[in-house]
Amino acid sequence: MALQRAFYSTALWLAQPLLRLRLARRARLEPGYAEAVEERFGDYGARPARVAGPGELLWVHAVSLGETRAAGVLLEAVRRTLPGVRILLTHGTATGRAQGRSLLQPGDQQAWLPWDTPAAVRRFFDHFQPRMGILMETEVWPNLVHEAAARGIPLALANARLNARSYARAQALGRLARAAYGGLRAVWAQTEADAERLRRLGAPVEGVFGNLKFDAAPDPGLLQRGALWRARWGRPVVMLASSREGEEAAFLKHFRRLAGEKWSSDAPENEVTPLLVPRHPQRFDAVEALAEGLGLKVQRRSHWGEAGPPRASDHAGIVCVGDSLGEMPLYYAWADVALLGGSFEPLGGQNLIEAAASGCPLILGPHTFNFAEAAEEAIAAGAALRVADMAEGVAAGLSLLQQADRRAAMSERARAFAQQHRGAAERTAEAVGRLWETAVARAPRRGDR
Repeated sequence: MALQRAFYSTALWLAQPLLRLRLARRARLEPGYAEAVEERFGDYGARPARVAGPGELLWVHAVSLGETRAAGVLLEAVRRTLPGVRILLTHGTATGRAQGRSLLQPGDQQAWLPWDTPAAVRRFFDHFQPRMGILMETEVWPNLVHEAAARGIPLALANARLNARSYARAQALGRLARAAYGGLRAVWAQTEADAERLRRLGAPVEGVFGNLKFDAAPDPGLLQRGALWRARWGRPVVMLASSREGEEAAFLKHFRRLAGEKWSSDAPENEVTPLLVPRHPQRFDAVEALAEGLGLKVQRRSHWGEAGPPRASDHAGIVCVGDSLGEMPLYYAWADVALLGGSFEPLGGQNLIEAAASGCPLILGPHTFNFAEAAEEAIAAGAALRVADMAEGVAAGLSLLQQADRRAAMSERARAFAQQHRGAAERTAEAVGRLWETAVARAPRRGDR
């Protein structure tokens, strides 16, 4: 086992120049990647003095935007369970870090999680000295888990998920993956299927608590603004939500073919507006360029400001691009129906829970393995439809526009589906509290240090 981890660590150490190059490239599109780069390698020399003493921090790692939002739901419940606890929040992406800032309270800290080399991981633990750690969803790293176990710092995997593809990749790593999963102190899975796959890798699954994202209620202000936008726009909207590369081109191709005259009509009650909301902000400009390259007129949300879109006039042939972060409830409230991005390419689909909680009828493509159980349950509840490909998805969306009663029923079923699955936050927070108290009991007294 030590030999396997040594090979793994050497490979990561050799790859560090490539990581720096990749970060520099990403920073050209997302300046957040240029922030505190040395933290990625365990160098915290420029950071101010710690505001929490050794063993006083609860460390939570949320790699990207979705995990950070789930962490926000959990932290709200954890702060009720452990009043006054100080948080160290770490991330891997610029969008996650930006979102995470809104979760911090006085005494909390934020940093990048270091590259998983032994030296960087040791410096991370030396600097922050957390009492325990919570990894969100999938972020299990061999050296990170090994070093935490060596220091007696309990690590838990919360809101844990492991789809069949990820399980196969973990199996291919053999003992390295089994040691990493087996070195966790506790795992709280989203579903029974996730739990079973995790157990096969040696993970100590202690409970199946559901998905934290069901506990995230959409911002009422954004929902209200979206409803006002719908009335102001005056034309039906079909959205491709959280789209990934390749999906926008297919969506526009089939939309132009199927919408036909309804897209170019000057009659507001007839024309249908396509709305593209890319998953990643670095692709906003590329999606606009794609649409303009097809000879289409583009309107971007960022050009509207707080007032929102103009009233329904001269909208014939318009493509709207949702180029903002944190406003998905607004887009779901504006749209009459949404196609789920990431599900029309073999990418596993994006989070459908926010759409359901916002009451937006949803159309799923064939690839939803990242949220397999939630997708099937949403379909069974009548909150979503499954189609074979993008052509069928666009056709289904346009068809739903002609079925007001069916859309209204799907909307109500979606909200009910989201409501019925809440409760994971409180269950997980209680488990965090128990593990925290165990860590406190085992920690040396201050006078013994």
